[in-house]
Amino acid sequence: MTDAANAGFTPRIFSGIQPSGGLTLGNYLGALKRFVEKQDEGIETIYCLVDMHAITVWQDPAKLRDQTREAAAGFIAAGIDPKRSILFNQSQVPGHAELGWILNCVARLGWMNRMTQFKDKAGKNAEAASLGLYAYPALMAADILLYHATMVPVGEDQKQHVELTRDIAAKFNHDFKVDFFPLPEPVIEGAATRVMSLRDGTKKMSKSDPSDASRINLTDDADAIAQKIRKARTDAEPLPETLAELKDRPEARNLVNIYAALASEAPETVLERFAGHGFGAFKPALAELAVATLSPISTEMKRLMADPAEIDRLLGQGAERADALARPILERTQDIVGMIRSRRG
Repeated sequence: MTDAANAGFTPRIFSGIQPSGGLTLGNYLGALKRFVEKQDEGIETIYCLVDMHAITVWQDPAKLRDQTREAAAGFIAAGIDPKRSILFNQSQVPGHAELGWILNCVARLGWMNRMTQFKDKAGKNAEAASLGLYAYPALMAADILLYHATMVPVGEDQKQHVELTRDIAAKFNHDFKVDFFPLPEPVIEGAATRVMSLRDGTKKMSKSDPSDASRINLTDDADAIAQKIRKARTDAEPLPETLAELKDRPEARNLVNIYAALASEAPETVLERFAGHGFGAFKPALAELAVATLSPISTEMKRLMADPAEIDRLLGQGAERADALARPILERTQDIVGMIRSRRG
């Protein structure tokens, strides 16, 4: 459901993923699978590879290009149709940077100082971090508001950024006495919106983890997927009947959530089926389900990656569509702020 304040705006979904490394099962269950489902709900969907966000920390230029193409291949292989959704990389649409600067001037330092992700990513030596990393949330707000998006599918760890976007939009509307920007709603749903490491159920599955066994990559073949699940860390107890009994069993809870998300079932349903069974029975069932779901995606990704020029063409077409949607919103924003624009053409 969209916020009542968005009643006058076209329902529109925007979300994005950083192309700063390989896509994982966490990206698929936490984002891509839901992106595909939203595409099928008849709502306008815009999906962005946020390469401008990626460079807030150092990126090797050649790797960034390859990773952007790989991420695009992952989106398409997972079921995103470039004809039905808008799929593009952020840097091809100048409006992101242009609106980002305007919103930098709306956002308050106090708001930015409360953003927990900067503290996490900058670590102890925050003064050595880039200004871009600090201003990251304002650019994310621009990504969303540039399209008047009303819904933003995100993981729990990004909810604070969408809440900041609402604050920035509300302040802009208040300062300029307009009802111009919607107040986008974070959309957090699904059994495994936060997929945990296969080696440590207390840590999020991450492409930056030094152990490849901690994650399933979308480029993994069927044998690798099955092997990683077989070797996933668990405990000696059988699966219980209720979710409450998994409270202090993070690895077990993680595998149950993964099964539920892959099967589009509730975790409670999974426990009803496997209660009393040990992981000797559960892991093979999970491996079979994961291979059936993910192996076709990895195969299609490899096919797409063999033709990088075609990926570039699709991203370029998506950028043209995104720019056509964004340009009138940006220009109206500039008018509201008081900027003079030459009317060319």
